[in-house]
Amino acid sequence: MSTADQNARIALVGHPNAGKTTLFNALTGQRQKVGNYTGVTVDRVSGNFITPHGHTFELIDLPGCYSMEPNSPDEKVTRDFLHGKQADEEKPDLVVCVLDASTLERHLILLKEVLQLHLPVVVALNKIDQAEAQGIRIDPTALSETFGVTFVPVSAATERGITSLKQALRHPFPPVDEHAWTKSDDFSELLVDGYRRPDEETLLLTDKIDAQVLHPIKGWFIFCAMMLTVFWTIFRFAEIPMGWIESAQETLAGWVSRMIAQGDFHDLMVDGVVGGVGSVIIFLPQIILLFFFISLLESSGYMARAAFLMDGVMSKVGLSGKSFLPLLSGYACAIPGVMATRTIPSAKERLATILILPWTSCTARLPVYFLLVPLLVTGSGAQTLTLFGIYALGTLTALLAGKFLRPRLGKAEASQFMLELPPYQKPNFGFILRQVIDRGWAFLKKAGTLILGISILLWFLETYPKSDSDDPIVQREASFMGKAGKVIEPLVSPLGWDSRLGTAMLTSFAAREVFVSSLSISYAVDEDEEEAESQLRDQLAAAKKPDGSPLFGTFTVLSLLIFYIYALQCLPTTAVVKRETNSWKWALGQLGGMTLFAYLVALVVYQLGTFLR
Repeated sequence: MSTADQNARIALVGHPNAGKTTLFNALTGQRQKVGNYTGVTVDRVSGNFITPHGHTFELIDLPGCYSMEPNSPDEKVTRDFLHGKQADEEKPDLVVCVLDASTLERHLILLKEVLQLHLPVVVALNKIDQAEAQGIRIDPTALSETFGVTFVPVSAATERGITSLKQALRHPFPPVDEHAWTKSDDFSELLVDGYRRPDEETLLLTDKIDAQVLHPIKGWFIFCAMMLTVFWTIFRFAEIPMGWIESAQETLAGWVSRMIAQGDFHDLMVDGVVGGVGSVIIFLPQIILLFFFISLLESSGYMARAAFLMDGVMSKVGLSGKSFLPLLSGYACAIPGVMATRTIPSAKERLATILILPWTSCTARLPVYFLLVPLLVTGSGAQTLTLFGIYALGTLTALLAGKFLRPRLGKAEASQFMLELPPYQKPNFGFILRQVIDRGWAFLKKAGTLILGISILLWFLETYPKSDSDDPIVQREASFMGKAGKVIEPLVSPLGWDSRLGTAMLTSFAAREVFVSSLSISYAVDEDEEEAESQLRDQLAAAKKPDGSPLFGTFTVLSLLIFYIYALQCLPTTAVVKRETNSWKWALGQLGGMTLFAYLVALVVYQLGTFLR
């Protein structure tokens, strides 16, 4: 095999919803390398694959774009890469243009602009199964003759046609001539022979559903009902696997306790490692369920409709529907949400979106919510409404903050919200499973590294220096953590918190989930108890203030929830914000501003609540 064969590079180009990344995974087997393009923060994703002819190619997954006229940093990278103007990058040897077979008409503008670059092109006509389900008749041979490039029908989700696509990638690539159709602006004439839709008077199922879910009134009722159902299901059906994890944790703690002699190392392993990490892992089923529903709604096509609904709301606060998609990503994790703002063409709107995004509650907050909400209300119905209210409050505050910030960041730049509404489809459960496994594994890795390390550190700070007394209360007051708690207690006591809550809050700036493991260690949850989570909650409910009143009363719990809704307790997010804005001023200002806002609102809630009680 020649060196030229080995070094040939193929660029993958397509609309954001064309299935480009799914095709990339199907071709490369998800063997990808992720970095950054020189001088910009946009990700560079590449991988290698071998064709049936024995040629090895490097495949570069370019950011999604609608045309070669860039409206965002992502689209500019794609344009510059194809023109050979991206720093430290050469022009690709071939372009695979990924077009959605079910909405081909809207994708031909991009194909036309790519062909005008005079690069060899192969068209991957993706989602062919969806197009056939809609009654669309496609003749790839006729399309190839009409447009002067090879059309290969594929379904990246099911890997149908992947071998045929690889066979079409023959090296050396043929030269490209200007084709007559690229001079035309009327694509309907070009599609009569190779692409035929069913009778246009027949209302497709997608249209019938959209008439309801995109209705200005009924659509919002459907959206709220769907979200309530998701939250209710998370609370209701996660109990069984959570019980399994509790039993496994109890068994492991008992085994470790029997294997290790009594002493500091015994306490470290049982209380610090098994107890600390286990108190966070217990919430894995609820987090997996949340990701399952998010992926299910995305795969079915509903998420794009939610973004369409939100465009009207976003415009009232000075943003656009383009801001909704990063905000939506923030419900999973703020870091990819911040990175997703690259698709926003307006620099000021992008900055405003980054600054408000952490107020969408990410999954790292869920362990805190799931611990505290049952202390506030009982019954799955009330807990569902409370969790829904928590998410709604964070979202509403983010939008109001956007309305406040947007005019203060400079004059608005004209922008258009372009969003492709894919047809409704049967969810791709293979895609959903991969998403859930990836997210669940990422959570477990975090629990096994960062949270494990912090749990060990917390145990050390709770254990040393040693006291002469066997009284655990005296020992805690003598420890480093007890002393730190006494220092911070005057600051947090107006919120209704004690020193243990104060130190748990401080440690959770590294990762919000650590709040739960910190309390587990502070309250010395019994490793022999079969239901560790319930025991921790019972101990919190029984905890008293010096005056004998409950520590975790209604307004203390509300104060904690408010603080965790609003505080930016995620230092990795601050680092990413600095990278995306290229400014420590905005990153640290966001961290400090959100923490101060969280403190003040929690203070008002607790003080006003206790005054009016």
